Amino acid sequence: MTQPTTQSAIVWPADYLPGTTDNFASNEIIVAGLTAQDIWAQLNDTALWPTYYSNAEDIRFHDGSGPLLSANARFRFTTFGYPVEAQVTEYVPPVDGKAARIAWHGWVEGDAESRLDVIHAWLFEDLAGGRVRILTQESQKGVPAQQLAATTPNPMINGHQEWIDGLASAARRARG
Repeated sequence: MTQPTTQSAIVWPADYLPGTTDNFASNEIIVAGLTAQDIWAQLNDTALWPTYYSNAEDIRFHDGSGPLLSANARFRFTTFGYPVEAQVTEYVPPVDGKAARIAWHGWVEGDAESRLDVIHAWLFEDLAGGRVRILTQESQKGVPAQQLAATTPNPMINGHQEWIDGLASAARRARG
């Protein structure tokens, strides 16, 4: 199969379109020797997150399902010091020739000063030459998002870089 020369993009809900929210973070790596399926296996299993990403803990599913993500799954976890409630909004496992996608709406309950709402999206795409593209982006709304955006370096950029680097390393270890 001929690999496309263009790259896929995150599909955004209109009210979370980057550039229109209070904070936006985008991180991407392209690595050789892994596939979208390899990466998917590591992100889809939330029990693995703390083994390669130091900023994810206390992961629980509301209905007793999990640890695997699924369409519309409701879960919670602690990240960046926030107790985040989340619901999967896009769930497209890897299929040859198409990018894998997963996204969740996450929120931190609170008043007008403390509430945070985000869409955190992932895209895994097989590329020619035995490479895989790993893209994660997050679009955020709320006063905490404004505060994160004003911080240099942006903690979201650094945290998400750790996540995608750890994801690739975990996938390599799993391959043996």
